[in-house]
Amino acid sequence: MTDATADEDALVRLLGPTRAVLFDFDGPVCDLFGGASTRDVAEEVKRAAQRHWGTLDPDVSACTDSHGILLKLRDMYDRPSRPPRCRRPLDLAEGIVAQQEAGAVGRATPAPYVEEVVDALLGLGMRLVMVSNNAEEPIRTYLEAHGLDAKFEGVFGRDPDDARRMKPDPDCIKRARQHLGLPAASCLMVGDQLTDLKAARSAGTCFLGYTEDEGRAEEMRRSGADFVVSSHLTVLAGTRRLLGTGASCRVM
Repeated sequence: MTDATADEDALVRLLGPTRAVLFDFDGPVCDLFGGASTRDVAEEVKRAAQRHWGTLDPDVSACTDSHGILLKLRDMYDRPSRPPRCRRPLDLAEGIVAQQEAGAVGRATPAPYVEEVVDALLGLGMRLVMVSNNAEEPIRTYLEAHGLDAKFEGVFGRDPDDARRMKPDPDCIKRARQHLGLPAASCLMVGDQLTDLKAARSAGTCFLGYTEDEGRAEEMRRSGADFVVSSHLTVLAGTRRLLGTGASCRVM
C-alpha cells in the first residue's frame, strides 16, 4: 500500500508541534483479537439480556459485534417501554465484553515497530496516553505485560456506565485532554478506524491514520486525516528526522 503522501516533510510538520500523542489501543498498539470474530460474545450478551427483557428488538438480535451490541442494547434500553426496562442487562453486557477483552490481551500481538515509535516519541518529549473503546483494565494489563506501562501516563477507555460514549463520540479524547491540560491543536491521535477520525475531529485534535486497508486509507484522506500510514516505520522515520535536528517538545 502507498501511504497517504510520499511527502515525509508533511509528516514532520505534523509531528513538530505535537506535544502529546493519543494512541488507540486495538490496531495501532496491538492486534487484540487476531482477526477473530466477536460473534460469540455478542450472542452471550443477547442471551443475558433476554433473561431480563424477554424478546429483543430486531436491531439488537441482528448485531454480531461485541462493541456494537453494547450500543444496540443501550438504544433499546433508552426506548420507551411499559414497564420501563431495568439496566441490569447493560451491566451484564459490559462485564461480558470486558472479560472477553481481558482474555484476549494475553494473546494479543504487538503492532510492528510500535515500541520503537513509542520510544522515539518520548525522546522528542511528547506525552503519551491511550484513548480506546476497550475497557481500561485489560489495556493496563497489556501495557504492564509488555513493559509499556511507565511510558503511557494515562489510559482512557470505554465508559462502563454508558456505551454511547464510545468513539465516534469524543468522550475518551476529551478526558485525555483534560488530564494532559494541553490545547487540542497540540494533541495528535493515532487510530485505525473512521470512528477514531470522527472522534478526533469532534475533539479538535489532529489525526494520524494507521491502516493497511487501502480503501479505508483513502476514505480517511477524503474525510480530512492529517496523514495516513500503513506502517509505524513511516512514523519512525519522521521522528528520527526530528530527533536528528535536535527538535524537542516542551511539555508545560
